Amino acid sequence: MAKASSREVWVLNGPNLNLLGRREPHLYGKDALKTIETRLEKLGPSLGLRVVCFQTNHEGALIDRLMIAMDEADGVLLNPAALTHTSIALADTLRVVTIPVVEVHLTNLYARDLEHRTSVTGSAVRGVIMGFGGGSYELGLHALAALVGRSAKRGS
Repeated sequence: MAKASSREVWVLNGPNLNLLGRREPHLYGKDALKTIETRLEKLGPSLGLRVVCFQTNHEGALIDRLMIAMDEADGVLLNPAALTHTSIALADTLRVVTIPVVEVHLTNLYARDLEHRTSVTGSAVRGVIMGFGGGSYELGLHALAALVGRSAKRGS
């Protein structure tokens, strides 16, 4: 059950996103993940949200955090990174998560090479925002704020 009082959202980041700014900046941009997280933490209060960020390079740790989020957060902003294309386990977990999840990607998956166009997670979340670089996170946080606000009004 989501907390009604704090409207806390978690930003969960998957494998290799800790390398942002250094890893293929022509694709993923020059901003480090910490820079993106700081922008979200500053934006959150204006949307009535407290933002908590977490990054892991391990599939199981990401799945564990999603399960915990159901009891401790009101929503999740998720960049599953490469797990987007491969993780049936992550997709299965997302299908049972009872709080809103918005997926974000720095790049437009549909404009990428063939192996990056397939998403096994996208159909298991409320919505996907992609292709706007680090701005995808900010757009995603706005979308999540709207979803969390609707959930709170329904009393869930």
